[in-house]
Amino acid sequence: MGGRRGWFIGVIAILTMLMSIAFPADAICATTERIMVYGDSLSAAYGIDPKVGWVALLESRLRKDGVTVVNSSISGETSSGGLARIKSDLGRIHPTIVILELGANDGLRGLPIADMRRNLQGIISSSQASKARVVVVGLQIPPNYGIDYARQFRDVYAELAETNRAILVPFLLEGFADRLELFQADRMHPRAEAQARILDNVLPAVYKALAASGAKVPDHK
Repeated sequence: MGGRRGWFIGVIAILTMLMSIAFPADAICATTERIMVYGDSLSAAYGIDPKVGWVALLESRLRKDGVTVVNSSISGETSSGGLARIKSDLGRIHPTIVILELGANDGLRGLPIADMRRNLQGIISSSQASKARVVVVGLQIPPNYGIDYARQFRDVYAELAETNRAILVPFLLEGFADRLELFQADRMHPRAEAQARILDNVLPAVYKALAASGAKVPDHK
């Protein structure tokens, strides 16, 4: 009986060793990561081929590391629309990381900042309650409704990130927001040529979120 038990333990040990070689810990960790991009037209590749949008570029960049990227962005989406569907999308996609890029349509319509803040907070709270790490993407708008409104709009994102201990992308369009040649005719939506720049702005925060889970990520510098 003892010999049979010893043989069984030996077989288990060998199998465990083989599995650790075939599926190293870093690989197992990476393959469990699922990113949900939760945004509006800026993330939905409005006006361009979705295959060259920044979310698709992100998916392509992380695919080799076993990270899944799901784009749950809808053109024209407001913060209230995002709040209304967040629990459904969380339940359907089961993300480990949520990249929150919403609010631009609130700002362009001059909707109350307090309502936008409350909606975004609801999305963050639901995401964190589902154990997802949150990346808050900062946005800015022109002062069409006054300088104070534009400033309050801009500041909401940093405030929410700090309050919720979320990771912040200071400004999605950092470094090229004033370059009209990189925007479509509406002067609001980036052209295909600008998508890699957007990815560069978001990627450091994504790597930080992945690293927080212990996942091994490539050097992004």
